[in-house]
Formats: sequence, structure tokens, C-alpha cells
Amino acid sequence: MAQTIKPIRLSGHARWQLSSRGATEFEVHQAIRAGNWQPAEGARLECRHDFPFRAAWNRRYYETKQVRPIFVEESDEIVVVTVYVYYF
Repeated sequence: MAQTIKPIRLSGHARWQLSSRGATEFEVHQAIRAGNWQPAEGARLECRHDFPFRAAWNRRYYETKQVRPIFVEESDEIVVVTVYVYYF
């Protein structure tokens, strides 16, 4: 489990993904701060974090929202390159 105090910056693509997939910047930060970091494709890292949702997304009800940021840890910051969101 990685705990970090480095600043987290979202790329333009990641920021666009937030609104189109229903996540918030706060949720991405929480996922990175609390989640277990795992290797991802292309020398990147990923983690997952579940949030209570209990609402509708695309006209279907879901109990949980899982936020999965894909990011790179640089020497002075963490750069989020994309964000995936799953509902179940």
C-alpha cells in the first residue's frame, strides 16, 4: 500500500474522463492516497477504490462506484493520465 504526500495532478485527458465517467477529482485523490498501488501497462501504476454510490448512473441503480486511476509517479508529483470508473 502506497501512502504519499506528493501533489497529484490530473492530465487534460484524465480531467475530461472525470465528467464523462462520473467521478470527481476528490475520488481520484482518495483512491491514490488509500488504494494499493499495482503495476499497470506502459510503466504506469494503478489502484482501485470503492465508494458507496447508491444512485443511478445512465438510468440504472448501483450501490457502489469503483474509481481506478492510471498514473505515473514522478520525483515531485503524481500525474494521473486517465481514470476508469466501474459501477456495480
